[in-house]
Amino acid sequence: MAGDRKAARNQVDFGIRVAQQGLWREAVYRWERAVEIDNTYAAAYNNLAIAYEAQGAFAKAKEAYEKALAIDPKNTYIRQNYDLFKEINDRASRSDSR
Repeated sequence: MAGDRKAARNQVDFGIRVAQQGLWREAVYRWERAVEIDNTYAAAYNNLAIAYEAQGAFAKAKEAYEKALAIDPKNTYIRQNYDLFKEINDRASRSDSR
């Protein structure tokens, strides 16, 4: 359900500020709130994916990237982030299985 984009954007913006200070747990909290407020906000899912990735929660990151792309499949920024994420994780998975 689409919600209040302005309120969601406020959460995203706050999350960006705290992430820039290295406060990833707070950023995740803010971006999770943003997608609760407006689950059609692709940028919020993208930021959430980046934060999950930074915390090592790769399954959650993949899910968030895929939601972002489902909402906004033409967004090249999200696509690039997801492609890079997949490339790094595919490489890590291959080296783990050796």
